[in-house]
Amino acid sequence: MKRFALVGCLLLATSAQADWFDELKQSGSNTDLYRVLYYMPKGGDLHNHLSGSNYSEWWYELALAQKERGYEYYTKVRIENCVEYGGNAFGAAPYYLMFRNIMASRYEQLDDCEKSEYKPLGELDAREKAGWLASIRLDKPYEGRNEFFQTHWQRLSALTMNPWLQAETLVRNMQAFSEEGLVYLETQVAVHGMFRPDGTEVTPEETVDILRKRLQAEDARATGVTVRFQLPLLRFLPNAEYAMRANYKFVYDNRDYFVGVDLVGREDNDKGYPRRFLDTLRELRRQYGGVGLAIHAGEVDEPNSHVRDTLLLGADRIGHGLNLITDDDTMLLMRRGPYLVEINLISNYLLNYVTDYSQHPFPEYLRIGIPVALATDDRGMWESNMTDEFFVAVTEFNLSWDEVKLLSRNSLRYAFLPKDSRTDLMQEFDERMRRFERSMLRRGVAGLGPMPETRQFVCKQYSLCGAGDRAAGH
Repeated sequence: MKRFALVGCLLLATSAQADWFDELKQSGSNTDLYRVLYYMPKGGDLHNHLSGSNYSEWWYELALAQKERGYEYYTKVRIENCVEYGGNAFGAAPYYLMFRNIMASRYEQLDDCEKSEYKPLGELDAREKAGWLASIRLDKPYEGRNEFFQTHWQRLSALTMNPWLQAETLVRNMQAFSEEGLVYLETQVAVHGMFRPDGTEVTPEETVDILRKRLQAEDARATGVTVRFQLPLLRFLPNAEYAMRANYKFVYDNRDYFVGVDLVGREDNDKGYPRRFLDTLRELRRQYGGVGLAIHAGEVDEPNSHVRDTLLLGADRIGHGLNLITDDDTMLLMRRGPYLVEINLISNYLLNYVTDYSQHPFPEYLRIGIPVALATDDRGMWESNMTDEFFVAVTEFNLSWDEVKLLSRNSLRYAFLPKDSRTDLMQEFDERMRRFERSMLRRGVAGLGPMPETRQFVCKQYSLCGAGDRAAGH
């Protein structure tokens, strides 16, 4: 009888766990749903571009703080037509681009006319500062992928070339992710193209040492977030094969923190097609083992074989995978298989790869058994966070509580970590989740903290404007 009683109690507990989340969704309270998703334990973020994950106000604050290290930044606030039409007007560093940031050492090299177009970042008036902050957010109805790919990164410019600033933004991200309950962050960082205030180069080895030391500081360790790095590679560059070789070796030589390489960049630029790198990667695998490979694939409007070709390259994780659904054979191959699709719902919507969430293939992948995990991509530019990704997924696709938990577990199971480390993180997550579920069964939403401060995305899209909302860019 005791055994039957125990089984009965377990069944009731399991049923109760399912019931409370269903009741929460049916109650119609988006505020309560958001609070649950914010305070619940989460796994990791596997698809994260560090420079795109920083909110505008973080960039502003942390860039000014770098003056202690000798860095001073100038930003373009007017156009005086100092250069002739053509030339560098529309190049990699386009002349006609407001709020582009440069270091003081570069500013001193400009002629008087061009100097008149720039202003020290710390001396912007209120209107200029508001424009600067808005210039690296994708928050206007008419903005889309061209604005994102062709102006945001070009505006950041020198801000992404300071290794100490990069390290500070990393810790700021760790703190914010910790508040949301994440235990793991696998982010893409830069180690090449870093400079001191006088314009001299900081070597990749020095850059990694700066990151290591910053992660060992007390405030970083206090977050409880485990961090590992990927090296990104722009797929369409003329020297991409050379860069792939350098990145692979660098990750292999720095395996204490670096775990993988990721091919990034617009797939609609056909110079970066996946099979271009097949011979190079086969050559590299003859020399190096243990280097994870994640590749952006299927982030295009047209059907193609990019996801299948990416698997042929040896990738274990697919970034975005939107058009995988058009490739029947690869869909079958990936069901319950070893490959994960990194799902970026907000990114895909704001960049107009889907114009409505009903077009997104995520629920099909999830419910036929293709491993998926939610990720934030460039959340600073979307003005969103990881909770927003879960909120969109639950709201638009009626996820069950088991599906919510599966997404977090997948983000740890498919991390580019040694098996023992993955197991430890998953066990930690499972224990935290059990405590959270017990609390929800005992106290419900009354046991949660207050509505957290929300970002612009959910405020605008779902009218969820928490304390100090940022709908007006505050």
